[in-house]
Amino acid sequence: MTLWTSADAVAATNGKTTCDWVVTGVSIDTRTIQVGDLFVALTDVRDGHDFVAMALEKGAAAALVSRRPEGLPEDAPLLIVPDVLVALEQLGAAARARTNARVIGITGSVGKTSTKEMMRSVLEMQGKTHASIASYNNHWGVPLTLARMPADTEYAIIEIGMSNPGEIAPLAKLAKPHVAMITTVAPAHLEAFNDLAGITAEKASIMDGLETGGIAVLNGDIDTASVLRDHLGDTTPIWFGHADGNDWKIKDVRITPDATVIQTHGAGEDYLFKLAVPGRHFAMNAVGVLAAVQALGADPVRAALDIFQWLPPAGRGTREVLVIDGGIDDGTIDLIDDAFNANPTSMAASLEVLSAVQPIDDIGRIGKGRRVAVLGDMLELGADEVATHRDLSRNEHLQKVDVVHCAGPRMKHLWDALPDNQRGMWRETAEELAALANKMIDAGDVVLVKGSKGSKVSLVVDAIRKLGHRHAL
Repeated sequence: MTLWTSADAVAATNGKTTCDWVVTGVSIDTRTIQVGDLFVALTDVRDGHDFVAMALEKGAAAALVSRRPEGLPEDAPLLIVPDVLVALEQLGAAARARTNARVIGITGSVGKTSTKEMMRSVLEMQGKTHASIASYNNHWGVPLTLARMPADTEYAIIEIGMSNPGEIAPLAKLAKPHVAMITTVAPAHLEAFNDLAGITAEKASIMDGLETGGIAVLNGDIDTASVLRDHLGDTTPIWFGHADGNDWKIKDVRITPDATVIQTHGAGEDYLFKLAVPGRHFAMNAVGVLAAVQALGADPVRAALDIFQWLPPAGRGTREVLVIDGGIDDGTIDLIDDAFNANPTSMAASLEVLSAVQPIDDIGRIGKGRRVAVLGDMLELGADEVATHRDLSRNEHLQKVDVVHCAGPRMKHLWDALPDNQRGMWRETAEELAALANKMIDAGDVVLVKGSKGSKVSLVVDAIRKLGHRHAL
């Protein structure tokens, strides 16, 4: 299906095209480019202009450039603009303007991507849905997501992130959501902000982009909820959470080894529904999703039924069984891959999940199945990072963990604070710890790997997977 014609793209960007063309997608990466895509030659870590020829060889129908790369034939299909990023934003704005889709923008310190995927899974059952891929939520990810949006989209889900002050509002104004959702506010990116109130104010600025009559779906349980209230202006809020006074009130959450059962009341109805994974933090996000579905004008009752189909994205709480000893019955481990992001809030939630899963005894070398945590540094926590890591030793769910392995200089403070019977291995880097994967696990174990993406603790996940045969749980 045609996404952009050269004429439409010229009208959106005021650029100049070398010929007529039609594209069916938009890409910034030659590694994943599809035949028929428009290749956008962004300049970031590397200059995308160096890859235009490769993109065209792989089947790109045209390239968005600010200059003609050397060596291209004269008839190469190009859209030439003064600034490629600005032109991408213009394409995004034009795509947003031409659709009648109901649009939601999602931000938050924790749970943006998981919530976006939950939202996608339920809205896809109610209409044609377009959403950000992966974590494309920054200054180029948001306009790229918009530029990829088909004109006949019915629901659009735009994830919006930030690392520094002033980043969210411009992206929200580009997306122009009808609904803005804030999953939660937690101590993340504190190095760029004075305090939690500053982070909350930045998250609240997603409301600056709301369409007239827009609705804000907000976490009513956070300590800085008053900052969100102060930012509302004429915006209608829908609050969700455990506390009394929330419009969508969570009445009960029950964590089992394989599921989360949730009771909530919202929009005049009582709901009892289930997620196919354990996690109190997932329960909070799920109730926020139902509130947002209501705000979008879709059906929250149907969403409550369909949300059971959702599973976490890779690296965000994904569970799988690995066969590590094929010579014995049940020679497996249960691996929880949560290696993409970490802050104190999400760390506590992941440890609760680990504590709820039962290991299997009498099948491994040790004879007793264990709960094993492999923890990497939590980054960007500011001045309190040492105490924040050390104080994890007092977490109630960590008390149920048998062995804790740590990677990174920050996690050394936790490792030092652990009692001898819990203290596993510590290494300066995740790469060093990954080399010892075979010494960390045994058949029957339940293993959580958790850390900030920058800690590279995902290397441990990869090393553990290589020890066995992977089966989705």
